[in-house]
Amino acid sequence: MRTRLVDVAENLLFEGGTPAVTAELVAQRADVSLQTVYNRIGGQQALLVAVAERALEQTREFMQFAYDGNGPVGERLHRVGETYIRLAFDRPQAFKIFANPPEDPRAIERIAALATEQHQRLTELLREGIDAGEIDADLHPESAATALWGMLNGMLSVALRTDAMRPETVAPDSLVAAAITIIETGLRQRSH
Repeated sequence: MRTRLVDVAENLLFEGGTPAVTAELVAQRADVSLQTVYNRIGGQQALLVAVAERALEQTREFMQFAYDGNGPVGERLHRVGETYIRLAFDRPQAFKIFANPPEDPRAIERIAALATEQHQRLTELLREGIDAGEIDADLHPESAATALWGMLNGMLSVALRTDAMRPETVAPDSLVAAAITIIETGLRQRSH
């Protein structure tokens, strides 16, 4: 039953964003009593957390391939970034919950616990790159992982917007390409 209720909540989220996910609508769409929704999951915050947790579990499975592949650290970092970006575009509403969890300490704690695993993997990959001489040895791996995650989340949050917060002249794919270039090469002109 819980899986079915999360399915309905996820569909509502994709159809109408966060405001569309209410216990009442989930009950109506699932053809169950409102009390069933509250007993199995809870209200709006709990429903959103359940959708986000599912997305994070799917992210964990999807990201496994990106991390497990072979090749130089730079290639693997690029693959990890591309995979995360693809996930955001494939599941935009769930990404928005992940990037901006509901203002509920329990929700933030649960989402953060699931995200910590991915952060640790990124930190280890950066540490491997530093040890191999592929990444600047002056970078602190955990700080660099947090910065990369924050930059990607910020860029993706703008890229997924469909309002005036993303200029009409800036297409999402162009924004992603610019961000990746800046992350990989920086802004300064390099002498050849």
